[in-house]
Amino acid sequence: MPAARESLLDAAYTALVRRPWSAVRMVDVAAAAGVSRQTLYNEFGSKDGLARALMRREADGYLAGVDRALAGYSDARDRLTATAEWTTAAARDNLLVRALLTGCWSERLPAPALTAVPSTSAVPAQRRADGPLPSPGEFVALVRDRAVAYLAAPGTPKSDTADLARSCELAVRIALSCVAAPPGEGGVAGLVRSALQRQAG
Repeated sequence: MPAARESLLDAAYTALVRRPWSAVRMVDVAAAAGVSRQTLYNEFGSKDGLARALMRREADGYLAGVDRALAGYSDARDRLTATAEWTTAAARDNLLVRALLTGCWSERLPAPALTAVPSTSAVPAQRRADGPLPSPGEFVALVRDRAVAYLAAPGTPKSDTADLARSCELAVRIALSCVAAPPGEGGVAGLVRSALQRQAG
């Protein structure tokens, strides 16, 4: 991603943390990024385009973190536990990730449609941002499918893959429940390990 685009997205996110999206001004985002307002409009087209690009970046960042969590361990339960912990941490630390994962949008956040919008942008990254954004249910499926791809050995029977997919989805859904209602002693890791052990046993 070009440096100017990334700087503008950083500036937009910083502005959003400080004030409601309705109060975020394009001129202020451009100034904070050290570029002209015209550069901002050339890159994103509009404030809605900026919002969509910001949402796309945060969604991609969350999924990249899922991939890191899954790659960081060799044991399946450790991988799923790390994925659940990443999910709760990302949602706790990033208000846009939380909204994307839960579907709970406050009036202070941008709320672009999850469906694709017509794009006339010459910027490939913006054309992608103007495409559909994942719904909470689609995020569950994306994370589940990534986990299955990491955990299923080549030639795994279809019935075993289906069981694995259920375990992966269970871990993701437990993590999302912990976003809404933070767990007590043992945290999300304890809940996931306990649920996976019961499911396997």
